[in-house]
Amino acid sequence: MVGLVEQIVEQIRALPEGRYLTAKELLHLGSRPAVDQALSRLARSGRLIRVSRGLYVRPIQGQFGSRPPAASKTVEALGEQRGETVVRHGAAAANVLGLTTQMPVREVYLTSGRSRELKLGAQIVELRHAPAWQLVLPGSVAGDVVRALAWLGEERGRSVGELIAGKLSEMDRTALLSMRGRLPTWIAQQVSGFEAVANFLQLAPADRRGRWQIPTCGACSRRFTHA
Repeated sequence: MVGLVEQIVEQIRALPEGRYLTAKELLHLGSRPAVDQALSRLARSGRLIRVSRGLYVRPIQGQFGSRPPAASKTVEALGEQRGETVVRHGAAAANVLGLTTQMPVREVYLTSGRSRELKLGAQIVELRHAPAWQLVLPGSVAGDVVRALAWLGEERGRSVGELIAGKLSEMDRTALLSMRGRLPTWIAQQVSGFEAVANFLQLAPADRRGRWQIPTCGACSRRFTHA
């Protein structure tokens, strides 16, 4: 007869990277005390990683041995399983957009759920509760812009307005415009400014002449001048 530990190991093998396992999911295999004890044994032996109280993930086997699952995959799976919105922190978003080279010492994500920490081996991943407006447009460049601006703050955000505007596609701008009612006033003004900048840059050089300035609605630290 296959023992409880072996049955759990079989289930672990089918887990995708980052997907967590809890004792409640295994109660069809045995009593809660027995399952808890088996999970603890597997964690002590290295066949499972305990990322927080009651949450376990499987280590990933690679060319140089086992490693914890990637933080990004773990928090993505956590969001899907818990029904939370989880997005990267504003500092990471600003880094991806080329607005800063600064990165948090530890990996930080924003979540609609409660704040807590996950331990992936020696790595600590922080999940930080954030207001709903900072979680809009998850998994998109437009959403990264919102979070980067929130992290940069109003003064620094204005100084990189032109740089951001040049990175946005029409789809990104449309998505941002649709969110203005949910954003702080100064970020909503930035978003309006991105559209104004894009419209100006789409003009032929001859059409720009004589247009000494265009309304930027706070998107840029300076105004465009005529060619």
